[in-house]
Amino acid sequence: MTSSKRHAQIVASLRTKGAASVRELAESLRVSESTIRRDLDVLDRDGELVRTYGGAALSPAAVAPEPSFAVSAENDIAEKEAMAEHAAELVPDDSVIVLDIGTSTRLIARRLRGRPITVITGNLAVLDELRDDDAVRLCLLGGVVRRNYQSLVGSLAEAALRQVSADLVFLSCTGVRPNGHVVDDMEVEAPIKQAMIESAGRVVLVASEAKFPGTGSLRLCSLADVDTLITTAGADPQTLEHCRKAGGKVLIA
Repeated sequence: MTSSKRHAQIVASLRTKGAASVRELAESLRVSESTIRRDLDVLDRDGELVRTYGGAALSPAAVAPEPSFAVSAENDIAEKEAMAEHAAELVPDDSVIVLDIGTSTRLIARRLRGRPITVITGNLAVLDELRDDDAVRLCLLGGVVRRNYQSLVGSLAEAALRQVSADLVFLSCTGVRPNGHVVDDMEVEAPIKQAMIESAGRVVLVASEAKFPGTGSLRLCSLADVDTLITTAGADPQTLEHCRKAGGKVLIA
């Protein structure tokens, strides 16, 4: 049995049971416990499950499957295009920027073509936008490929970001809470986003009105850490005021 088939059966088993031990999975798949442990490590890094002591449990994202990049790219296109326009205007020539995963950051990258800047990213869609642009110096983070959402994640990406000193990071999220917490719902990507925040002098959060309050339980930062918030007209006014009081600038696309 190939590793991909084992991975699919492990996730299917957890969908049925919710959790399972290494021994149970090894017996049901007729492989060694060391093989199962390696499988669980891979699936944990990819956000398919959560490693527990002696086994694994189904991750929240697996209970409610994450939409693919292609599906997400079709949602709220006009809003994303408008936010991308505002974002690109914040980028001065000769600057170093970090672009987070997501469909909005891909649109930002499209508007930066031909500019003398450095772009650092783990977003494979950004790579596709800029790979043939001689004006842009493009740096791709290492890591494990999450094919569903065209991103690079894991310890290699985190280690690379520790070497980065950027002027701006354009950050995405899945939710902005009324208390000012910026959150995400994908545990495999939250550490990458936090490392991006630490790598940059200024943080620009790109979050449409649908992200207020959105979803997610993993805190990335607070609005006090955000220098500029780019959003759309329907965003919660009280949360926007929270950002302003914390010293951040709010741009309505």
